Amino acid sequence: MTQYGFHFDGKRCTGCKTCVLACKDNKDLSAEISFRKVYEYGGGTWSQSDGLWSNDAFGYYVSVACNHCDSPACMAKCPQGAISKDPDTGIVNNDPEKCIGCGTCAIACPYSAPKVDEEIKKAVRCDMCADRVAEGKQPICVEACPLRALDFGEISELRQKYGEMADIAPLPSADETKPNIVITEPVNAKPAGDATGSVLNEREIA
Repeated sequence: MTQYGFHFDGKRCTGCKTCVLACKDNKDLSAEISFRKVYEYGGGTWSQSDGLWSNDAFGYYVSVACNHCDSPACMAKCPQGAISKDPDTGIVNNDPEKCIGCGTCAIACPYSAPKVDEEIKKAVRCDMCADRVAEGKQPICVEACPLRALDFGEISELRQKYGEMADIAPLPSADETKPNIVITEPVNAKPAGDATGSVLNEREIA
């Protein structure tokens, strides 16, 4: 089975959120729903000694969507059996015929990837632009990124090219669901579980 995944280069990302907007436009999403989100994570303090100021302040961006995990918590917890992994691509899919819009998947996912569309009363999520991928194209978020901070492909090839890293704050530990994402760490990146910083744009994260 092929397993597709994403690569995120934190050294390139400037937090412009073009990936978020391109996805919303391509999928015709409402203002309340985003399949991809960009976290602004930062922290640190200033201190004064002998009249001199110093700081340990830091900040960086993390772009993330559904990671189409090897062990999807959403699939394990769905009471209707409405979530499955495509045997040919590894893409996690929702079956709208089975979904009752209960939101259990959204609660179970440590990445908050599934969303409940209140208009149709169904769960929705990033599908890696499966239609575009079937045509040999890149997902729209990858194609739209002006800094080329996103890449897409078979996860084994991405790991061979970029490494294994997937643990970075504010994301959860990769041990939870085995996400299919590789991350090139931003400068001053903090590990998953870090408590020295916080998400600075919580109101933006749908």
